[in-house]
Amino acid sequence: QILARAIGIQTYKMHHGHRGCNHPVKNLSTGLCEITTQNHGFGVRIEEVEASPLAELTHVNLNDETIEGLKVVNKKAFSVQFHPEAAPGPHDSRYLFDQFIDLLK
Repeated sequence: QILARAIGIQTYKMHHGHRGCNHPVKNLSTGLCEITTQNHGFGVRIEEVEASPLAELTHVNLNDETIEGLKVVNKKAFSVQFHPEAAPGPHDSRYLFDQFIDLLK
């Protein structure tokens, strides 16, 4: 949400939000489904991400098609709307820590 707001994309309060574990999220780069743990009540406006030359959609919630991840085009910045550490919990998204370290190198 903060990354989206930083590049001028608005957020909104979700009716119920996403709480708990076992939320299916599609990684748009790999096409794979990741099982995630979540705890958020705001979302990022998908129409603004799709229209923005600064943002690229990376992850989508398979339950309600809301944004779960984005990256900033031509910058070393990305974010997800779920808990990639999920400890204890699913470990499908641990690769995000490797991607972050690679960006630092």
